[in-house]
Amino acid sequence: MQTFVNVFLGFFIFESVGAAPISDNIIYDSEFYDIPLGELPHPFAYDENKQSDQVQTEIGTELSSVIQESYSSAPLTEETEDEASMPKLIDGSSTQGSGVLGPQTQDGLPTCLLCTCLGTTVYCDDRELDAVPPLPKKTTHFYSRYNRIRKISRNDFAHLKHLKRLDLTANFISEIQRDAFRRLPQLQELVLRDNRIRQLPELPLTLTFIDVSKNRLGRKGIPNEAFKNLDDLQHLYITDNNLDHIPLPLPESLQALHLQNNNIQEMHEDTFCKMRDFTYVRRALEDIRLDGNPINLSKTPYAYMCLPRLPVGNLI
Repeated sequence: MQTFVNVFLGFFIFESVGAAPISDNIIYDSEFYDIPLGELPHPFAYDENKQSDQVQTEIGTELSSVIQESYSSAPLTEETEDEASMPKLIDGSSTQGSGVLGPQTQDGLPTCLLCTCLGTTVYCDDRELDAVPPLPKKTTHFYSRYNRIRKISRNDFAHLKHLKRLDLTANFISEIQRDAFRRLPQLQELVLRDNRIRQLPELPLTLTFIDVSKNRLGRKGIPNEAFKNLDDLQHLYITDNNLDHIPLPLPESLQALHLQNNNIQEMHEDTFCKMRDFTYVRRALEDIRLDGNPINLSKTPYAYMCLPRLPVGNLI
């Protein structure tokens, strides 16, 4: 009887399991992995070479279709996104040519990446430059102080028709080609302080401010009548140059003349005034510095009669 009951219960349990719905959970039986590959219900035929070629073919087909679709869907425009986002220059050209961000320097960098450009002003101070970099054509103010520039050639500024101020203070400049500045039609201020200049080049007639202090001009560094035709010149600074004379004639427009710390030993009565015209008055020239020179100003009192103020210097 007990045997019959056990058989009946076993049959009932078997029927219940068979009738139960199939669960999504997969039970991994370790015995399943012992079945040979060929005896699986759906054998997976694997050929290494064939499978690799097939995968590459499918990938190539998909990529080509994607690329073709992306190119065909992209709108055609006259300039690319990179060109559209590229900053424009002072003259409207791109950064690949001349302008605010160009042209290229000898180091392969655009000038205005190497230096700083604000509007039409270029600052190249303390950049260890050994030559004047190419500048945008519309540059009006150029500062290149505290560098290692040794020579100024006629082509360094030849194309800068709008340049008004040029400051090359504290370089190693010892040579300036004769017409390096002459072809600058709007140059007003020229600053060459603290260099090694022995010969002053030709100067444009538009200058109002000149500072060549702390150079090596000496006796012959300033050509005869170098300042005669500079009718707009107002400030002339030639301190610390070992000059032995005052460069004459000086234009009537001159307001300040600084010649301190040179080797000037004498002055003529017609240096500033007109010896034979006692009615002549030179009102513009109010600031004359001759201190630091071995000259006794009291020996030539008539040389200052036309001036609104006496020169600063040794009166004993």
